[in-house]
Amino acid sequence: MSDGTPPGAADPDDSAATPGFTDMTRDIADVPAVEVITTVAVHLMSSAAVKCGLAEEGEEARDLDEARKLIHALAGLVTASATEIGTYHAAPLRDGLKSLQLAFREVSAVPDEPGQGPGEKFTGPVLR
Repeated sequence: MSDGTPPGAADPDDSAATPGFTDMTRDIADVPAVEVITTVAVHLMSSAAVKCGLAEEGEEARDLDEARKLIHALAGLVTASATEIGTYHAAPLRDGLKSLQLAFREVSAVPDEPGQGPGEKFTGPVLR
């Protein structure tokens, strides 16, 4: 019954199998760094928005501890990469980050002191 092949493993002789690691590495090598950075930032933004309760699920999905971590990571990424990706790409990311920081502040039962909110270590205090 078992030939020692892990479940779900592709048959090495199957030419229609999904791309292997080498193929995926070549694909990643073709993607510009700015695209990778902005894609990661958008994923962090989307996840943070859901965790702030801004998605359709609303309060059901709200988890401010998780949102804080995501916003902090986003702030670090945006701040560190802004000079590398240029204003054209960084400006909308900064706007989205600020919106999330303000949204977090609004939904938090115990607001952080200015400069102590998620990501403010990197961005400075975010006020209205």
